Amino acid sequence: MQILITGGAGYIGSHTCVELLNAGYEIVVLDNLLNSKHEALERIKEITGKDFKFHQADLLDKQELIKIFTENNIDAVIHFAGLKAVGESVTIPLLYYHNNITGTLNLCEVMEQFGVHNMVFSSSATVYGLQERVPLSEELPLQATNPYGRTKLMIEEILRDVYVANNKWSIALLRYFNPVGAHPSGRIGEDPNGIPNNLIPYITQVAVGKLPELKVFGNDYATHDGTGVRDYIHVADLAAGHLKALEKVMSSSGVSAYNLGTGSGYSVMEMIHAFEKVTGRSIPYRIINRRPGDIGVSYSDPLKAQNELNWIAQKSLEEMCLDSWRWQSNNPNGYDEAKKELKQLNVTL
Repeated sequence: MQILITGGAGYIGSHTCVELLNAGYEIVVLDNLLNSKHEALERIKEITGKDFKFHQADLLDKQELIKIFTENNIDAVIHFAGLKAVGESVTIPLLYYHNNITGTLNLCEVMEQFGVHNMVFSSSATVYGLQERVPLSEELPLQATNPYGRTKLMIEEILRDVYVANNKWSIALLRYFNPVGAHPSGRIGEDPNGIPNNLIPYITQVAVGKLPELKVFGNDYATHDGTGVRDYIHVADLAAGHLKALEKVMSSSGVSAYNLGTGSGYSVMEMIHAFEKVTGRSIPYRIINRRPGDIGVSYSDPLKAQNELNWIAQKSLEEMCLDSWRWQSNNPNGYDEAKKELKQLNVTL
């Protein structure tokens, strides 16, 4: 089977490409490289020993998308591509709505044109909004508190309408919680532009010396240590979930949402201490004010994915920290390391 991966050079996309290639799938990667690096694609080939087609293209370019479907025999699509920074979405909402929603509309129209009706969509736990009730299950009412989250919610609704109009469609909506970690080889991992928005890459960049300290947003939540609790999932487990979802959509029709999380939460302080324990590195931090809109506790109910996809997260918190550190310490400047002769850190793992 030939699978089109939109955003396949990104953090989660690259790890999913590895899983797909190792499982014997043929893949075609589409990415505009706005928030990703071509080097990630070369390292996917290095890890798997397999080649694949790559198109540097944008989903907003419908004619290029038609060309890709014409040149390849696509059986299904895993759709990662999209802008994803919450704070940025508040500043430039029109760009987020245009890019994420129009891009998905173009993709669906071309898929319909070519008779391809199988999709795994990269959604997010942001569609649950600011609900205090945990664990978060797929049956909860949906809401969004920022333009990024609203694009995910709107796309979910669009995809449901697409199925109502044509019940040949088979779509899995995968709601991620907090992806962390990296491939155990240390060759691919999370390489954010600028100061990281997510906790673990922020911690690793402090540990590697790129940033002076970690900012902890609030320590007065109603949790055991006052810091926010989240559901962290290893990116390799997340990638494996996409393969299970792909198997599901290839064998059935309809639209179903699935949480991909562990079903348990760790606080910010627990993540700091776990990372320090695994790596032996001290992480200086400073408590600052809460961020607007943050809630104290958020973690998933993953039972539906376990029951219907036969998927369960396997990786431990220690593995999440260790793999994140292996990636960062071997690539202190991310994928740009491949283009610069920089002295490697002397780190023993």
